[in-house]
Amino acid sequence: MSDGAQVPQAGHGDAAVGARVDLGDAALNAAITDGLVKVESLLRAELNKGEDFVTDKVMHLAAAGGKRFRPMFALLASNYGDKPLSDDVIKAAVVVEMTHLATLYHDDVMDEAERRRGVPSANARWNNSVAILAGDILLAHASRLMGELGAPTVLHFADTFGVLVTGQMRETIGAGAADPIEHYMKVIAEKTGILIASAGYLGGIHSGAKPEHIKALEAYGSAIGMVFQIVDDFIDIFSDPKESGKTPGTDLREGVFTLPVLYALAEQTPVGDKLRAMLTGPVTDEEEVAEVLALLHQSTGRERALADVSFHLAEAERALESLPDNSTTNALRTLAQFAAKRVG
Repeated sequence: MSDGAQVPQAGHGDAAVGARVDLGDAALNAAITDGLVKVESLLRAELNKGEDFVTDKVMHLAAAGGKRFRPMFALLASNYGDKPLSDDVIKAAVVVEMTHLATLYHDDVMDEAERRRGVPSANARWNNSVAILAGDILLAHASRLMGELGAPTVLHFADTFGVLVTGQMRETIGAGAADPIEHYMKVIAEKTGILIASAGYLGGIHSGAKPEHIKALEAYGSAIGMVFQIVDDFIDIFSDPKESGKTPGTDLREGVFTLPVLYALAEQTPVGDKLRAMLTGPVTDEEEVAEVLALLHQSTGRERALADVSFHLAEAERALESLPDNSTTNALRTLAQFAAKRVG
């Protein structure tokens, strides 16, 4: 993968780049790498505007790195129009990443997170008020760029952000009397799927793509968002820490019950009975964490979550069938497969 698209990341020296993603075509790899460099440059330039006591806060997570998947998807989406990788496409990609970063600041406050992207979270390094205000400043920067892109982009993002906040509110309030699995699916569609779908929309519309292609890109983005989130949840329970770099059961320790856990809790089996007795809140005792993980491995949670991954992958593939058969569509197919393969 030495010729893969390079996703720039900060925090490890000027020459450092993030994971290389081989898009399957040398010319496409080069074009997307160049586009991502422009995205990173504009992102940093925008976030460095303002007072020093503001800029160091808003640069905190941007400088820590990140996969930059959303801007990469926006750039790829722009290849379906007659103005691929244009200046407006770069701006649109930055808007999506700024919004994503803003949600991370706010999420960390709500989750009382201590670390993000390998560094102390903003709320841990400073305090909740500073972290919330840093997220707000990011949204202000994004709004300015949206204004430059025009009213259709502003209107689109008003709708998008409304869905994002609805998802966060839904998660915060909880399922109540609703089915917890249906509730979970709505939350991740609103919190994760919508912003990746938005990246496809903005990359398409600002490159002049056809409406039917933009619709397909949104559908693909929404499906891939579901895949990414379910796989992340899967990794938290079932991954080998030597391969994933993550400590299994992190969500359990925080009292967050993700899709494989919800499926296991719904089982009418001795395993399900025992899990329902144990999982009444955060699991803080390490022996109990180990016991819960062992029970989850015995449950049907793994297979049922994998079935949902397969379903959403099929949805992504169905969306790609509406796009031209070219190197970009092949790259999107590769990205979908890569997302699913992370389960190991």
